[in-house]
Amino acid sequence: MKLWHCHDARSLRALWALEEMGLPYELEVMPFPPRFLHDGYLAVNPLGTVPYFVDGDHHMTESSGICHYLVEAHQQYLFGVRPEAPEYGAYLNWLYHSDATLTFPQTLYLRYTQLEPDETKALVGEDYKKWYLSRLRMLNARVTDHEFLVADRFTIADIACGYALYLGENLGISEAYKAPTLSYLERLKARSGFQRAQVAQRQAPASGSA
Repeated sequence: MKLWHCHDARSLRALWALEEMGLPYELEVMPFPPRFLHDGYLAVNPLGTVPYFVDGDHHMTESSGICHYLVEAHQQYLFGVRPEAPEYGAYLNWLYHSDATLTFPQTLYLRYTQLEPDETKALVGEDYKKWYLSRLRMLNARVTDHEFLVADRFTIADIACGYALYLGENLGISEAYKAPTLSYLERLKARSGFQRAQVAQRQAPASGSA
């Protein structure tokens, strides 16, 4: 298995899952954005985005989908929920809530306030920040009285949503998180799998720039 990754980008979901599961993998760390700064990457992934993940004949670009694939294809049900379990629907909902509901407005905030800043775009970015924070209501309510999101244990749903919270921290948004959400994020960051993923992305040789 090989993962193409940028430091603390959405590909961290896949890297974190690989570390939690103890699966062997190859990691290629690239400068961000790789479509401009990593020569030849568009030939690997025409989208030019991260993550890009290969396992045999399987080629994937969606971070939450890669986590789901790892559970199913590699029988890592310690980190997933089986279809016959009563929590299966909630598990899938949280897993895909992570990107469709949480990370989407964050990426627009990042784009309009840091990557393409100007006065008008910055105002749009602030609107997306408010949108993201309002969309944390369901997660905050859940972690107010639950250690994890589903099945009373750590799963890839926590990796997927936890990354969104971590991205918010990196973007300077976490100061507006409610106390239960902050505590939940700190629990996730304290996990040895998360810590190993951080070490892996720092120690992997960075690929050359274009």
